[in-house]
Amino acid sequence: MDASIYGVSDPGIAIKECAIALCPEVSVGHGPTPPSAIDVKAKQRKNTDRNFLIARAEKYLPESINSANISKSVRYVCKQIINIIAVICKISNFAHRKTDGTMWLIFAFISAAMLGVYDVFKKQALKDNAVIPVLFLNTLFCSLLFLPLIAASRIAPDEMSGTLFYVPQVGFDQHLYIMLKAVIVLTSWIFAYFALKHLPITIVGPIKATQPVLTLLGAMAVFGERLNAYQWTGVAFAVISFFMMSWSGKSEGINFRHNKWIFFMVLATVAGAASGLYDKYLLSHGFDRMTVQVWYTYYQAAMMGLVLVFLWYPARKKTTPFRFTPSIFLVSLFLVVADFIYFYALSYPESMISIVSMSRRSGVIVSFIGGALFFKEKNLKKKSVDLLLVLTGMYFLYLGSR
Repeated sequence: MDASIYGVSDPGIAIKECAIALCPEVSVGHGPTPPSAIDVKAKQRKNTDRNFLIARAEKYLPESINSANISKSVRYVCKQIINIIAVICKISNFAHRKTDGTMWLIFAFISAAMLGVYDVFKKQALKDNAVIPVLFLNTLFCSLLFLPLIAASRIAPDEMSGTLFYVPQVGFDQHLYIMLKAVIVLTSWIFAYFALKHLPITIVGPIKATQPVLTLLGAMAVFGERLNAYQWTGVAFAVISFFMMSWSGKSEGINFRHNKWIFFMVLATVAGAASGLYDKYLLSHGFDRMTVQVWYTYYQAAMMGLVLVFLWYPARKKTTPFRFTPSIFLVSLFLVVADFIYFYALSYPESMISIVSMSRRSGVIVSFIGGALFFKEKNLKKKSVDLLLVLTGMYFLYLGSR
């Protein structure tokens, strides 16, 4: 991907665009500030804030990004991360201006697309590779991607506060809740990684796509959420299509009742549904979305480090050998972006965890295309009909949320 794909060919320009995007036309909340509340002095103050933030960003950005002693690959990665941040900021600005109450659903679908790409890279990373070190590196890379945000939030809290990337400090009691989140997610990931390694992605995707059904039942029981007619229709289409896609896998000789990897995928799906409900609980009880996303990633990396050292490393010669591939890093990058947008969608007061979770599962479309193009998987015609039902269900979900 060319660094100028978003019109940003230089890190300095990208930083300025990010700085401007981080000071949008609105100052608080998801709705626009009423025109009557904006006077000339307020506009002048915003322009001053923007210029100040640009200056601070240029001051604290490591000058080594453009220095000769840094390899081209490192500079390229830095530029792409900055470009991704710039795009997220621009999307956020659009969200601030959009007031019809559906922006959280749009973010959910964007997150779904990122998850689909994430699944494709994950399948590629696990091909003929050891699962535990791949998962450990994924959590480690995710942690490293968040490190600049933590550092900036501590070094310049006044400048970072109020932006999309501010990571506030919290007490030990909140960290305990986040540790539980890490345990739930890591449980789901361990089972899912092993299942994805041994099963076609066009089978794993549909099984994982049934997760919103469990999330829906949990949301109705725990949060008292209610769906309208359009949304129920969308749920019905999605559920039918997901089960049809799962049944299509039987023609590939996989016995769903006796295959342990299918059982692993079911356990991963149950744990994933529990994680979605727990996310809504945390955010509805005042937890900052960036705090949850950043710190549960670090706790996951620590837990996987223990698993790597004490369980995998002593028996490594008896299992599949590990080899590093670039797709391992790309798994982490797309996961961080997908989760960031996901938590941002849930931060909207009108968001519904059942619908956000259902929409995120539409990423199965992207992974299906990846399975067809890159992994040459079978029964594509039969599964294409099922995908059409998925799209129909997602459309009804959108209609019900307008």
